[in-house]
Amino acid sequence: MTSKKRNWTRRRVLKGAGATAVGLALPGPTPLFAQDMPFKGETINVATWSGPYPKLLTDYIPEFEAKTGIKVNYETPGFPVYNQRVDLELSTKGSAYDVLTNTFIYLGRWIGAGWFTSLDEYLNDPAKTPADFEVNDFLEGTLAPLRGNDGQLYGIPWIADAMMAAAARYDLMEQEGLAMPETFEDIRTVSKAMHNKEKGLAGFINENHHGWTFPPYIQGFGGDIFRGPPEDLMPVLDSPEAIEAAAFYASLLKDFGPDGVLSYNYDQMIAALKQGRGNYTTFNHAFLLPVGDPKQSKVASTLRFSLMPGGPVGRRPGLAVHGFGIPLGSKKKDAAWEFIKWSLSKETMGRIMNEKGYGSVTRQSLINSPDFKARMRVNGVDTAELYVKTIEVSASGYMTYRTVPVYPQVDKQLDKAIENIVSGQLSAAEAMKQAQRNSVSDLKRAGIKL
Repeated sequence: MTSKKRNWTRRRVLKGAGATAVGLALPGPTPLFAQDMPFKGETINVATWSGPYPKLLTDYIPEFEAKTGIKVNYETPGFPVYNQRVDLELSTKGSAYDVLTNTFIYLGRWIGAGWFTSLDEYLNDPAKTPADFEVNDFLEGTLAPLRGNDGQLYGIPWIADAMMAAAARYDLMEQEGLAMPETFEDIRTVSKAMHNKEKGLAGFINENHHGWTFPPYIQGFGGDIFRGPPEDLMPVLDSPEAIEAAAFYASLLKDFGPDGVLSYNYDQMIAALKQGRGNYTTFNHAFLLPVGDPKQSKVASTLRFSLMPGGPVGRRPGLAVHGFGIPLGSKKKDAAWEFIKWSLSKETMGRIMNEKGYGSVTRQSLINSPDFKARMRVNGVDTAELYVKTIEVSASGYMTYRTVPVYPQVDKQLDKAIENIVSGQLSAAEAMKQAQRNSVSDLKRAGIKL
């Protein structure tokens, strides 16, 4: 973002914030940094991929700047652009950024390489972290992935990206006597029945990051990504179960997806659901909740949520945790910690929950609050319960594959495999065997002994 555009954005947000500032005052002691502003005049650079929480946080940043005197240059590029850019920056131990999102898929690589600063020294220092920050209020399932092998914490979670299912036109399903799917075969039945039920309605839709959306199907069929992560990283993408899962998942996209489904990123997919151009998906809770917002969705009154269906061996919904951390090369670590404390405090997260309808909160106290439970009930469905149940299911450890340092290489191969199957270039067996060969080669080049 250019300096001119950045200044214009800040002025626009400040205007909006000023209009409601009086009504947003919350009780409680004034934070120390609001009294003495020890970092006044400093500028920090913050970057994160454009998830729901970071985008909603944008509206509140002028308040942080006013309280602390810290100016914030704030970037929210798309997921692949962010990760590519940040991976390069971290590998050089550069000082361009002061706060970054520690992306789940890169946790093993970024934390394992020592590219992020341990936050324990801040959390254990009363002079830097007030008692009411309460790091133990965050769900343990969201903190655990952000710890290094040394047991120290390298990020504070802003999201538990829990995968569940949604049907935008549940009214049409009810007309056909169909319920929300419980099994993978139920997904096929519902998708087939709803495809073109109304003009322009796709029976199934999902984003094109198949390295995220596809593994739950592999694992639900009884396959896996690696043979025994994190110790045994031999890929097992050519197993009969993985090939069966690839054929099944690709057929959903090919037979019941909208035209051009392979080009849909997460924003385009969600927009299609809001417009009623796609019915069923298995995707992230935080992204799907806005589809139930009547202010921005045509299908708010017909939306229905459920747990992600299971395959022959049960449910294996994806769960990813992303958190703000301080890169090792930052020269303004203390000011960066002020931003992290503020952005993930009970007050800020609670306001974004209540004022913006954000649902994938990571603090237990907010999840237990009456406001959260009331806001998360969508058309009679308690999505808060679905959210917590999904986190509980993932505690069995099947998500380990995603945090090993070399998963990003395999992730790309899964993307290619599904693209090749859906486009008709390769059969499921051919595509997954190719993904296996390429993954093994990539891992060996990375120094992994298989």
